[in-house]
Amino acid sequence: MERGKMAELESLETAAEHERILREIESTDTACIGPTLRSVYDGEEHGRFMEKLEARIRNHDREIEKMCNFHYQGFVDSITELLKVRGEAQKLKNQVTDTNRKLQNEGKEVTMEELKQCRLQQRNISATVDKLTLCLPVLEMYSKLREQMKSKRHYPALKTLEHLEHTYLPQVSHYRFCKIMVDNIPKLREEIKEVSMSDLKDFLESIRKHSDKIGETAMKQAQQQRNLDNIVSQHPRISGGKKSKKEVCASSDVEVKNTSPMSEQDSGILDVPGAQDLVDFSPVYRCLHIYSVLGARETFENYYRKQRRKQARLVLQPPSNMHETLDGYRKYFNQIVGFFVVEDHILHTTQGLVNRAYIDELWEMALSKTIAALRTHSSYCSDPSLVLDLKNLIVLFADTLQGYGFPVNQLFDMLLEIQDQYSETLLKKWSGVFRNILDSDNYSPIPVTNEEVYKKIVGQFPFQDAELEKQAFPKKFPFSEFVPKVYNQIKEFIYACLKFSEDLHLSSTEVDDMIRKSTNLLLTRTLSNCLQNVIKRKNVGLTELVQIIINTTHLEKSCKFLEEFITNITNVLPETVHTTKLYGTTTFKDARHAAEEEIYTNLNQKIDQFLQLADYDWMAMEPGSKASDYLVDLIGFLRSTFAVFTHLPGKVAQTACMSACKHLSTSLMQLLLEAEVRQLTLGALQQFNLDVEECEQFARSGPVPGFQGDTLQLAFIDLRQLLDLFIQWDWSTYLADYGQPTCKYLRVNPTTALILLEKMRDTSRKNNVFAQFRKNERDKQKLIDTVAKQLRSLINSHHS
Repeated sequence: MERGKMAELESLETAAEHERILREIESTDTACIGPTLRSVYDGEEHGRFMEKLEARIRNHDREIEKMCNFHYQGFVDSITELLKVRGEAQKLKNQVTDTNRKLQNEGKEVTMEELKQCRLQQRNISATVDKLTLCLPVLEMYSKLREQMKSKRHYPALKTLEHLEHTYLPQVSHYRFCKIMVDNIPKLREEIKEVSMSDLKDFLESIRKHSDKIGETAMKQAQQQRNLDNIVSQHPRISGGKKSKKEVCASSDVEVKNTSPMSEQDSGILDVPGAQDLVDFSPVYRCLHIYSVLGARETFENYYRKQRRKQARLVLQPPSNMHETLDGYRKYFNQIVGFFVVEDHILHTTQGLVNRAYIDELWEMALSKTIAALRTHSSYCSDPSLVLDLKNLIVLFADTLQGYGFPVNQLFDMLLEIQDQYSETLLKKWSGVFRNILDSDNYSPIPVTNEEVYKKIVGQFPFQDAELEKQAFPKKFPFSEFVPKVYNQIKEFIYACLKFSEDLHLSSTEVDDMIRKSTNLLLTRTLSNCLQNVIKRKNVGLTELVQIIINTTHLEKSCKFLEEFITNITNVLPETVHTTKLYGTTTFKDARHAAEEEIYTNLNQKIDQFLQLADYDWMAMEPGSKASDYLVDLIGFLRSTFAVFTHLPGKVAQTACMSACKHLSTSLMQLLLEAEVRQLTLGALQQFNLDVEECEQFARSGPVPGFQGDTLQLAFIDLRQLLDLFIQWDWSTYLADYGQPTCKYLRVNPTTALILLEKMRDTSRKNNVFAQFRKNERDKQKLIDTVAKQLRSLINSHHS
């Protein structure tokens, strides 16, 4: 069993070995098959191997047979094609043989000289082809150069010319046409320079024409950006924590230095939509490159800067009528902005054509000329609306250029100067407004018939009166219509001042100070002058003057509300150290005092008018039965006048009444003592006494409340004592008590008494020419002479 198993294992190993050898024979190259066969014959089983090899060969033969059967039709077709090729090859062979025979026959006729000549021509043709191969690129480059110049592609033409000169022409420099080209190269360069310079001039002319439009577009964009910033920030321009102008400008300068918005990608003109459609910048770039290549960059830079300086001077020259309309200023600013936007674009898109120092120099010149022009032309403007619009335009102009990195502090400083002019134009405008209000006022208390009208007026003017509120309708405010109108116009003026301060980068304190100073000018100068003019008018009546005093009193009380109004809109408390106080109280006090003085003057003038109607008969022997008519009318006038003074402060009414009585007393005294009255009788004096008694009765009646005792009667004390002295003829008492404090006739001046006595003595002499021998007349005459002598003695002793 074991032997059988061993034999079986050996048989399997031998079969595996034979299989390996067969695979090796099939896959090994024929040259290397020897060692494999040797291993077969070295073994004992080569017979069995041969059997396996025969079996393997038969297998391969069967596979070959199968493959041939599969590809038989293709093989047949290939044999057919091959037979056809053999026939064609035979035909070609016959043609070649025939051609060779013909060439041999023809060659017998060609001589050696002809062959040499052909060889020479062949060499010449080859040399010519070689030379033309060298010259053709030169001619092509020259043709390309001409084509580029014809199509105005000057910079590529210059590059082509450079290649032609340095690369192609040296290779064929010995040809005459090349020498012509070499001689023509400087002319071509000059032609390119001239043409490119012509393009530059066209460019300069184009930007001069379109600067206005470029500037307009840039300013519109700046306005849109500012509006967007305002919407985003949603903060008021004026607030307690707002930076001052210097802080804002300083911070903006830092931003310009650190993060300039003018990067080469979005700088300058590129930020202005549509600007590239207006101006083609390629000529300046081409010209710069051309001159750089030609080694004349410095010449080009100097020319460009010189021409732009000339254009800058033209742009900065304002038109003579610029001040007439806002469009004149707008066009002026548009041109300046357009100029500098273009220069800023050139600065950031070219390397060195212009530099920051050149731009700064131009800007300094532009800034000084612009400010000078604005100062001159704005001074002609008398319309505050136009000045305000101009201010807004200047702010937009400054913001636009500041966005391009230009310092604009001086423009904002100049706006503060224009603010003073704006205030002056406002004051002129409001002067007319106040005049219209004062001229159209009826100077009567405002009547109100219902609650709606009452609340409307109280809403317009801060007035509170508990007693008036309790009264039933209809009722009257104590002041006339010009009080709420003037008060509201003062507030409108403050709003107008506030409008100018917007966007000026001012702190709240600066705005508050500016508004208060302007308002003070409005009160102390404009409104004060208007009130004074009304008070001093010739046709102003006492009723109007009384109403003006009442009105100014209420306006004076409203000044604290104006202070609060300013505080509310500026957020600066009045307790702040540097806060300017309003001078409205002083203004209205001065106006009231002027009105009071005018009342006193007006009353005296009225009294003088009545006194002009006095017609005394100084030679009357008997007095009348009543006071003179003119004086009765005068007293009636005074009574009705002082009745109107009920709303006046008590002191004003009392002063007016006392002033009128004193003036009346003085005028009557002058009337009695005037030089034209040379003689008077006792009867005339008694009639005069009746008139004085009428005046005293008026004084005792208390036309104005508030006088103590007989205070008002003292205005007529001089007249009363003088008349009592003469009517009672109490010279002994007068002369005996003269100079003593308790004298009965203390107010009678001896000079006055002497003048009046002389007039009565002359009358006595005239009437008693024929009766002078009567004893009583003689005694009276002697008494008059004695009294006159004693009066003269008193006068002389007084003087000594």
